Amino acid sequence: MDPPGTDPGNRCGFVAVLGAPNVGKSTLVNRLVGAKVSIVTPKVQTTRMRIMGVCLHGEAQIVLIDTPGIFTPRRRLDRAMVAAAWGGAADVDAVVLLIDAAKGVDAESRAIIGRLREQGRRAVLVINKVDLMAKPDLLALAAALDAEGVFTDTFMVSALTGDGVDDLEAFLAAAMPEGPWHFPADQVSDLPQRLLAAEITREQMYLQLQQELPYASTVETESWQERDDGSVRIEQVVYVERPTQKGIVLGKGGRRIRALGAAARQELEGLLERRVHLFLFVKVRERWGDDPERYRDWGLDFNA
Repeated sequence: MDPPGTDPGNRCGFVAVLGAPNVGKSTLVNRLVGAKVSIVTPKVQTTRMRIMGVCLHGEAQIVLIDTPGIFTPRRRLDRAMVAAAWGGAADVDAVVLLIDAAKGVDAESRAIIGRLREQGRRAVLVINKVDLMAKPDLLALAAALDAEGVFTDTFMVSALTGDGVDDLEAFLAAAMPEGPWHFPADQVSDLPQRLLAAEITREQMYLQLQQELPYASTVETESWQERDDGSVRIEQVVYVERPTQKGIVLGKGGRRIRALGAAARQELEGLLERRVHLFLFVKVRERWGDDPERYRDWGLDFNA
């Protein structure tokens, strides 16, 4: 018997999901995959790297590339994130451009549309968060975007509730070229578990810490030990840029770091389906965002 995904009628292809920051790209990818492969927070620029999520639809395997939001970069990390987003759109079988229905076509979305036009690229338009807008306004937005001449098809969805996502999934599945699957049937992402664990903890930092601190911090998994009882012991380091930031992450009497660890551990146990022993440490490393090795780990171009 042939392995799953090798039948003559199989389809497989790559789809880049583009958009301005915080339009719902990661939420849409997670919804299509049916599992959490990318962290989601209300803060912009949460996604820092290209993440592949694998969606199965009948005989088709859709490899979704969740890209960082495209915006005007200011720092080295910003430039690398934007370069990764456009790199994710190269040599794919389809491009999806996500537009926030409530925001409409802002300057960042306008710039993306302009660059797609310059490159001669066509895209599938997905208007997200349609549950927040009246139907006449949605139709007017869709008509205005269709007039741009960049989009082949338009879908209106709510990635959060799932409304309209099934139609989009079926469309993308039919658009994939014939060929064997690139990933095993039970694989949902290309993200290593160590990196996923660090992302889950970073997600909690975005959710629980205010203002700009999450952007001045990062998380690394330093140790991953499989235990005889089937559980896993994970040690992570939260890097910040200044001593005052270390105090904020720790909190009074260590309360904040314990709350971060408890929430991340619960999330990880659900994802890994086993007991997790998570230990968090906070260290100061000035200019961690200028460390080439860290960019390599994230799959980002340090010199972008």
